[in-house]
Amino acid sequence: MKIIINLVLLLIAVALGFMLVNSIKEPIAFQETKDKRREAVVNRLMEIRTAQEMYRDIAGTFAPNFDTLKEVLRNGRFTIVKIVGDEDDPDNPTVSRDTTYKPAIDSVMAVGLVLDSLEHVPYSDATFKMEADTLTYQQTLVSVVEVGTQWSEFMGKYASKKYARYDNSYDPGATIKFGDMNSPKLAGNWESK
Repeated sequence: MKIIINLVLLLIAVALGFMLVNSIKEPIAFQETKDKRREAVVNRLMEIRTAQEMYRDIAGTFAPNFDTLKEVLRNGRFTIVKIVGDEDDPDNPTVSRDTTYKPAIDSVMAVGLVLDSLEHVPYSDATFKMEADTLTYQQTLVSVVEVGTQWSEFMGKYASKKYARYDNSYDPGATIKFGDMNSPKLAGNWESK
């Protein structure tokens, strides 16, 4: 009888030990996964922001979708105007302009952008959501853009609200993005934290 009681107590101790190890392991694994995936998504968003800024330099507005963005960056060109002289100097009326063109793809390759995978959310089969338009802001017509995705798209098995118990700021329904459709800013919401 004493052996049976000792075996039962040993099994209970092993089960409690296993539960203790898992209760410590899960929050650590969640935080590591969250940090790694967040960094990958932020890096991709910064690449998209760079691509959108290049597009704006060529077209004057932001690209409304990834197909247009990639097409213009592959086949478009930057206009470079070199002004010789001072347009505001009344004593020197001779001003000349020298216009040259540079293929956009050269700049894309120089900064290391991979256009084919630009719209894909890392660790996911999803694509980033992109909107672009113009609006009147402080009596001026400006271009605006917003690109982002929800945390649940790339968090895999941790895409549940229950993991907020390990990080109070975690919300899988929240969006990680840059830009704003209501004002002309390109800042990412990860940059304000």
